[in-house]
Amino acid sequence: MAPTAALVRLALNAASHVATAPPGRVAFELFRHPVRRSRVRSSERELHEQAATEELTVNGKRVRVYRWGDGRRPVLLVHGWRSRASRFTPYVRGLLDLGMSPVGFDAPGHGDSAGRETTILEYRELIGRLADRNGPFEAVVAHSFGVCCAFLALAEGVPARRLVAVAGVAEFGFLVEGFAATLGLNDRLKDDLARRIDRNLLPGAGPIGRRFDATHRPELVTAPILVVHDEQDRVVPLRQAHLLRAAYGEPQLRLLTTRGLGHRRVLSEPTVVDNVLAFLAEPLPAAPVASPAPLGPLAPAVSPTEAATAGI
Repeated sequence: MAPTAALVRLALNAASHVATAPPGRVAFELFRHPVRRSRVRSSERELHEQAATEELTVNGKRVRVYRWGDGRRPVLLVHGWRSRASRFTPYVRGLLDLGMSPVGFDAPGHGDSAGRETTILEYRELIGRLADRNGPFEAVVAHSFGVCCAFLALAEGVPARRLVAVAGVAEFGFLVEGFAATLGLNDRLKDDLARRIDRNLLPGAGPIGRRFDATHRPELVTAPILVVHDEQDRVVPLRQAHLLRAAYGEPQLRLLTTRGLGHRRVLSEPTVVDNVLAFLAEPLPAAPVASPAPLGPLAPAVSPTEAATAGI
């Protein structure tokens, strides 16, 4: 554990035994905070700067949106925690060659967007609003934490003809457990954190349970799915991909596994990019898939963190 994480662990666990201390609130704030922002890499800059940009506002936070192409056959790109839209640069050129129009965004607290934190519900709102502006998505391509956000949006009726999930989180609870394990939170703190998440994500609705899991009610997501996951991913284990496969099954879901690419490099690996583009190029019926299943009102509170120091 890094020295900073060790100090936070010591302070939080000690404070949890003092009645007047608010360690659960501190853990809650850390849980929803990306901590640091990713920068545009030199290899991404040229194509990234060619994008047309606009801004949306979500819960008072300015969000940067990027667009390439002529707007036909839009493909939404959904980045993970402590990441940004520019990480999808390897896909942009290929999507344009297929006659598709990539659309990406930097979530609040990420990239060039404002704010210090975000939530799965803010991601959900952004995806829905971009769907309203762009029409049905030809596909949604998501990475890491963005995967569970994408599944949630499609389950609630966002229309998309295909879904690509790279190194994805299938279980919302995995994020909470990973955060608690990274900081070494004691049981009292974990319980307090869970209660705060429940209260702030869906006020008055009771425990979240599985309702934010990508595997929850799989019948609501009927688009063909390609899942890509590395066997040696130490941030989001391969088990998360297996949970998706068990929930959706063949032929709807195809699983492509790699070895030695880890959690981040798998997204930009040329052979992975080629497989994703080939999947998106396959002919499908013209009608988009949409299924209404609203979870409830947007609440500006907690964000799923993809492990405090891992930077999913």
